[in-house]
Amino acid sequence: MKVAIVHYWLVNMRGGEKVLEALLDIFPEADIFTHVYVPEAVSEKIRSHRIFTTKINKLPLAAKMYQKYMPFMPTALKELDLSGYDLIISSESGPAKGVVPNPDAFHLCYCHSPMRYLWDMYHEYFRTANWFVKFFMKRLVPSLRLWDVMSANLVDCFVANSHYVAKRINRYYNRPAQIVYPPVAIEKYIGVERNPSDFYLFFGQLVGYKRADIAIEACIKSGRRLVVVGDGASAKEKKIYEKTGLVTFAGRVSDEQIAEYLSQAKALLFPGVEDFGIIPVEANAAGCPVIAYGKGGALDSVKENITGIFFEEQTADSLIEAMEKFESLPLSTFANRQQFTDHVKQFSQISFTAKIQKLIEERKRQ
Repeated sequence: MKVAIVHYWLVNMRGGEKVLEALLDIFPEADIFTHVYVPEAVSEKIRSHRIFTTKINKLPLAAKMYQKYMPFMPTALKELDLSGYDLIISSESGPAKGVVPNPDAFHLCYCHSPMRYLWDMYHEYFRTANWFVKFFMKRLVPSLRLWDVMSANLVDCFVANSHYVAKRINRYYNRPAQIVYPPVAIEKYIGVERNPSDFYLFFGQLVGYKRADIAIEACIKSGRRLVVVGDGASAKEKKIYEKTGLVTFAGRVSDEQIAEYLSQAKALLFPGVEDFGIIPVEANAAGCPVIAYGKGGALDSVKENITGIFFEEQTADSLIEAMEKFESLPLSTFANRQQFTDHVKQFSQISFTAKIQKLIEERKRQ
């Protein structure tokens, strides 16, 4: 088969790009199509493929302002000529699935998330936007939503990275979706030796929806130590919280330091709602339990009372209650390292590859 992979934009190396790399391992001869391409921002594996860009790549400051050009992306996708490809895989989080395949091609959409700024997080984005952006959002989002729904008709098979995303695909596009978990580098952490200390861990960029504020408030209010790993905290915030003597901001750290924190933390706190949640899987691979808000992708990535526990309300008080429950459990509850390893194997690249290949083979037999 001649394979085309359509990825929304190539401007950094995050979870979506890791999935793209895994797809390229399955289809080493695949061509890549994208809106914006910054070669130095992506891996050598991605750069080694033929990469074609839409006209968005030629617009002023596209490498930094690509999301501002989203209203032009539907038209840009339609202009891509994919008539020579037998298999098209769209990697969807920004506009990618709206390409036009030839009648005999199979179009599989791996959906990391329906575009959150069009759907479930529209009001949050609108609330924090400046007046200029709000002006255009009011006028452009309705037509973009219509296009997003209509372009779902160009997809033969939707694949979601979690049951949470599958429900949203069904809600917005009225389409079922297969579940294929994204590949996580669990091998980096399975060998980590656990030596728990007296602190909890929050890991991730300090952006609104990750709700680091809940983890910080809960630990300060209950007198527990917290280490916050990730960028985004202002100097003022750091000064205020570190004065308590309970919160430490580690900033961005190396893979070796991540492994060390996961080996020593009592548990990882995961108070946000995410589409999947790679960090809880990495923590579990290291044998570190997770205390997660019981919504979103965490319901897939954490197994209750086996690799972690959930709290019911997205508040500091509810998280404190969960930490108290966690600390009251027998030490043996999360001492069996094998139960963590067995759980995370379903998130390995081997599992991802097998499931994607199975979907393609089933299509061939139809």
